[in-house]
Amino acid sequence: MRSKVTVVGAGNVGATTALRIQSLGYADVVMVDVVEDLPQGKSLDMLEAGPVVGSDVQVTGSNSYDESADSDLVVITAGIARRPGMSRDDLLLTNMRITSSVTQEVVKHSPNCIIIAVTNPLDAMVQNVYETSGFPRHRVFGMAGILDTARYRTFIAQELKVSVEDVQALVLGGHGDDMVPLVRYTSVGGIPVTELMAEEKIDQIVQRTRNGGGEIVALLKEGSAYYAPSAAITQMVEAVLLDKQRILPACAYLEGEFGINGLCVGVPVKIGANGIESIMQIDLTADENKALQSSAASVQELVDVMREAQASAS
Repeated sequence: MRSKVTVVGAGNVGATTALRIQSLGYADVVMVDVVEDLPQGKSLDMLEAGPVVGSDVQVTGSNSYDESADSDLVVITAGIARRPGMSRDDLLLTNMRITSSVTQEVVKHSPNCIIIAVTNPLDAMVQNVYETSGFPRHRVFGMAGILDTARYRTFIAQELKVSVEDVQALVLGGHGDDMVPLVRYTSVGGIPVTELMAEEKIDQIVQRTRNGGGEIVALLKEGSAYYAPSAAITQMVEAVLLDKQRILPACAYLEGEFGINGLCVGVPVKIGANGIESIMQIDLTADENKALQSSAASVQELVDVMREAQASAS
């Protein structure tokens, strides 16, 4: 029997993710959205692509969570998107309320699932989903590091005119302006990037990576990125469904790793059938660690704002 994956949110990110999963053929897909008939229409369109792409999986759209019952994995993309001039922080409280409501429904209908959170501001929303769900930490994590790393790798490949497949890199920290691309761990065909590119150019690429989401928002005028995010989500989904034991950057709840406790932050992890199989502790230089702690502090600020709002509401 095929696995079952539910994608909550049938907007650009959610629908494109559902399409990518359907094309792989590993799992039946359910799309849930509050907009009447939207997930049903998009799901039917995807289902009718099955004969062309050679996929027999079922794609179902719903305005309730009943169809999602007993999902193996749930991807949460629901929330409002950034608009030009809007920071991820501006999204915080609205998307906190949305992800809290979604998570409660997910837990009710699929109590044994793994949750991948994607809603922005990413790290704070992962924290919210983790705390709301009551799930163990290996079953709740967020997609951001793969996307940030993909942008970083793209810019390096373009600059050096090499295949993106030969660029290996790692981006840690929060999914925001103070993320931490690790230049020391960046290589091209096994060659350290510092031997192939001037420091000034590397610094420019690091900064462009940090502004990657905002750059696309400014160009689109309305909405935000979804092709690359959906590809990154699908890589995580595949790692779980096929028990691939992939080493990937993900937003995970830390309990002392990297000197961070009780907070969801982007770090390298191993992803397999159980979700996060382990957190990969790596040695950081003093400067790298300082940057990571600073990024974590920014996430903590958002979490504190959420907790204040929750306390006031109660």
